[in-house]
Amino acid sequence: MYSVTVRDHFMIAHSFRGEVFGPAQQLHGATYVVDLEMRRAELDDDGLVVDIGLASQALGAVLKALNYRNLDDEPAFSGVNTSTEFLARVVFDRISDRIRDGSLGPAAAGLTSMRVTLHESHIASAGYENALPA
Repeated sequence: MYSVTVRDHFMIAHSFRGEVFGPAQQLHGATYVVDLEMRRAELDDDGLVVDIGLASQALGAVLKALNYRNLDDEPAFSGVNTSTEFLARVVFDRISDRIRDGSLGPAAAGLTSMRVTLHESHIASAGYENALPA
């Protein structure tokens, strides 16, 4: 399996509901470093997994929509605890949409799986990984 990983970051504010979250029930900030890993079994005719530049642009665009936002105020996240795990899935789904609409170029059609990892510190991260539709 071949892979390409691109990295970016975003900053948000949010709060959680539920005793399990302790002090994180209060409004707080987070800065995430995001790794987007895309995979395919064989390289395309140009020897690529995916165009790294287009992948970087797509990740940047997805994260820009979240950056400097208070997620508690975002209608799309109403009633949801926007945990690191949850946000990894959001990024995954939004990148998947960009693959389907052609934003990552023709090589992206051969991608078979993807993993999004959000690093919330130098010692903790969470992610979401899944196969991509054929």
